[in-house]
Order: sequence, then C-alpha cells, then structure tokens
Amino acid sequence: MQKFQETGLKPEILKSIEALGFEEPTPIQEKTIPAIISSSNDIIALAQTGTGKTAAFGLPIIHKSDVESKKVQTLVLCPTRELCIQITKDLQNYSKYVPGFRVISVYGGANIEPQIRALKSGGQIVVGTPGRVVDLINRRALKISNIQWLVFDEADEMLNMGFKDDLDTILAETPEEKQTLLFSATMPKGIIDISQKYMENATEISVGKRNQGAENVTHEYYMVRARDRYNALKRIADLNPNIYGIIFCRTRMETKEVADKLIGDGYNADALHGDLSQAQRDSVMNKFRQKHLQLLVATDVAARGLDVNDLTHVINYNLPDDTEVYVHRSGRTGRAGKSGISMAIVHSRETRKVRDIEKIIRKKFVKKPVPGGKEICEKQLFHLIDKVEKIEVETAQIEPFMQDIYEKLSFLSREELIQHFVSLEFNRFLDYYKNAPDLNISENSPATAQRNAKAGYSRFFINVGSKGNLNASTLIKLIIDQPTLKNVEIGKIDIMKKFSFFEIETQAERKVMEAFKRVRFNDKPVAVELSKPSGKANPRSNGQQRRSNNGGQRRDFRKPRQQRRR
Repeated sequence: MQKFQETGLKPEILKSIEALGFEEPTPIQEKTIPAIISSSNDIIALAQTGTGKTAAFGLPIIHKSDVESKKVQTLVLCPTRELCIQITKDLQNYSKYVPGFRVISVYGGANIEPQIRALKSGGQIVVGTPGRVVDLINRRALKISNIQWLVFDEADEMLNMGFKDDLDTILAETPEEKQTLLFSATMPKGIIDISQKYMENATEISVGKRNQGAENVTHEYYMVRARDRYNALKRIADLNPNIYGIIFCRTRMETKEVADKLIGDGYNADALHGDLSQAQRDSVMNKFRQKHLQLLVATDVAARGLDVNDLTHVINYNLPDDTEVYVHRSGRTGRAGKSGISMAIVHSRETRKVRDIEKIIRKKFVKKPVPGGKEICEKQLFHLIDKVEKIEVETAQIEPFMQDIYEKLSFLSREELIQHFVSLEFNRFLDYYKNAPDLNISENSPATAQRNAKAGYSRFFINVGSKGNLNASTLIKLIIDQPTLKNVEIGKIDIMKKFSFFEIETQAERKVMEAFKRVRFNDKPVAVELSKPSGKANPRSNGQQRRSNNGGQRRDFRKPRQQRRR
C-alpha cells in the first residue's frame, strides 16, 4: 500500500494529514484520491460506512480547489445534520494549513440566518442536507450553477429517507460540466437510476463486493420467543461486561421502552429517537461518543450520521424489514481494522430472513445459545477480579484509614475476606440468575415444531390492501407499533387489493381487537375483525374465495415481492 506522500497531494494537505496521525490511505482512499486528482470523470464509489470516504473525496477536492476564489466550487450532500457536521469538521481538519480555505455547513433544525450570512462571506465547499440546500437555493442564498464538484455522501441513505425529489431539484440547478462523485455503501435501484440519469460514463470504484458486510465483522444470532427478547438482550449485555454498542429497534416507542427498562435495571444506557429535541439528542450523542454510555438504543433514522469508531457490538433487537439496512447497521462496528460483532435476536419464524441476509452479506451467521445464569455469573465474577487486579492504588490517599480498616476486619482470614468482598459485589448477579430459565428455542426441535403446530393462530380481517399501499412489511409494523402487541407471534399474512388477512397467536385475540379500535393507516381509520379460518369463505367476499397475491405462503418478515426482485 502506498503512503499519502505518494498520492501527489499538496504539502499543506500532507501536513494536515500528518497532524491527524494518518500514514497510509484506506483501500477506498487509495483508489479514489488518484482518480479524482488525475481525471474529471464521474465516479461511483462503493464502500462500507467507516472506511474513510470523507477523506477519499475531500483531500483531492481540497487539492484541486481554487483558494483565490470565494465562490462555491463543491457541494457535498449528506442525509443528516450529524453527518453534515462531521463531514464539515473533517474537511476543516484536512484544509487546516491551506490559507483562505473555508468549509460551510448548512442543515435543517437550526437557524437559517447564520447560514445565509456564512454563504455571503464565501467559501469553497458547502456541506448540506438536501432539504436545507433546496431552501437556500430557493432563497437565492446558495448559488450552485457553476460548481465543479458535486458529492453524494451516503447516497443510498438519502434515498431511503425520501430525499429523491430534493436531489432532483438540486441536480437541475447544477451545471452539466461538473464532476459528480457518488459514495454509497449499497447499490439499490434508486442509486442506479441517479447514475444513469445524471452521470456520464461513470467510473465505478468498489472496495469489496457490492452490499457485502465489513470483513472484520462476525455475525451471530440468538433464537428466543418474541416475548423473551428483552431478557435475552440483558443476558447478552451481562455476558459482555465491556460492551460498547448500539441496540437497533424498529420504532421510537420500542426504542424508548427498551432504553427505559435497561436504565431501570441498572445498565449504562440511553435512547436516541426522533422524539428528542436537538439539545437532548446532542447530549446523548456526546455522552455516547465519550463512552460515558455503554449502550445506545436507537432507531435506524436516529442513528444516521452517528460517527463512532470503537463499537464492539451492534445488536439487532429486531431484524430490519430491508435486508440492506442490516448491512448499514453491521457496518458501524469493525471499523479502522478493528473487529466487531453484529448480533440479532430472532424467533423461529425469522430464520428465512437470516438466510436472506446471509446472501446479501455473503457470510454465515453463527447461531449462539442465549447464555445461562452460571455462564454469566462466572464471566462477571472474573471481570470483577480483573478490575480489582488492575486498579491503581492511591496509597497516600487511603493510608490514614488503613489502620482502622485492618482492625475492623482482623477477625477475618484471607479466604473469608475475599469471600466477603466477592459476595458484596456479586450477590446481585447470583440472586438474579439463581433460577434463571433457559430462553433458547430451536427451529428444528420436535418441541418447537409441536408448539408451532398447536400454538393456535386466529385469523383477522383488515380493511386495507395493496391498493391502499399496504404490504407485508407495513402490516407487520402497524401491528407491532401497538404497545400491547409488541411481542405477539405473527403468522401468515395475505395481502389482497382492497383488504388483507393476518394471523396472530390466539391467546392475543382480545389484545388485537382492543389495540385496533382507534388505529389509522395513511390517515384512514382501520377496521379489524376476527375472520373465519383460512380456507373458508369470508362474508366480505360475497361468498367467493379469493387468492392472496403471495399464493397463501407464509410471508412473515420478508420484503414485499417487488422489492425482492430488485
């Protein structure tokens, strides 16, 4: 691998890099920096989160920028405020020793007037979120008709967050003669559409295979009943006392609930979700970055832009509906050459989803048993002993008290003193896990098969179908968004044009009827009724049996058919 000195970058930039402690480019930097310096071709760069993409485009753009001109020469688009701030900070560090170089950040959720004043003062690079960039263009405060470089950072995330219309608006304002640099972790259809519509003869640079998970990340899953997810999560945390990770949940409500439970049970955790104010969000993120928090419970949207390099674990409290989202989640650990673990807590009906993800990441999941009480107690005990062994003793500070302590404990032998000490620190774990049940289930065991066969599922009618933009994924989300239905087992789902059917374990029948009394979907009231068993005519179908659009097969947590074809 070459050194940064061999890339041809200006001495001022190399000085900045050296001050930051960088010596060798990462693989994406090694391929991209020379390509941007030596060519004006459009580039599609595929690399996982945390591989140094900002330096990959930032260093060569700073190198080629005209410092004498204060007009905007580069527009960098990114999905979130946090990522915008992080990119701006990185670019400022890279250009620290380049006189007269300015980087301006513009993003929503902040007063627009200071951003307008900064733009009037001039700067070579503007980093912004799509919505705020469109707003500034409309106010004629941001002029991008003569930019030389347009960068899409985390392009797939911007599409996932619904910024396509904003991106189209921005691109229409840019000149034809520019170099477009598109950086993405995955290559979904939307990215292909953008590249075909707005890029010419783009060079593709890829580090690893498309959509493949990071090399340094191992993938594990634990199989439990849905109602045992939280207890399994606690055992995973207890088995890894030095854990520093993100726990991903599906919804804001679930995120808050899991975080509140962890905090109440004495874990060093907090939540990151859309209901927090910006000040609260910044506070949580700063505590997590500084490792004052061990566990951050978050939704996918809330965690975007959170740049942390030393995560040991990513835990999927629920697997995402979109398998490519799993690639993003798992890519948050195992950065900068370090190893990481991506875990998933699943139930027996999600094994097919695990296999689908394996195909995307081209790696196998290792099925791990949920640890039992004895295993956890042993791990915690020796963790405690290690801490005692490595603690730095401040002799001068404790010396005045030692004589009294010696006298107070003189009746104890060495063995008894150690036993008292261990018991004081360790009784909580011993008591909690004394009669801990086995949480493990097996998808192949006779007991599980028998339970699945006899579990008893009630079939429900819902007055929304594919014509109302309902699919299997959105129906599942609609169900689990109801507080009383978070942990119910979901069976077969049949999506029709104007209505649908779904199965839920019979013991939750009353909960379902109660939960859906005042639910709305796309601003329309939802009606849910208990239906006849599958195979019998439904009174709403005028006596005629209709086929579902998935052939009556169990869909569970798989993606809609049209998404799978992509």
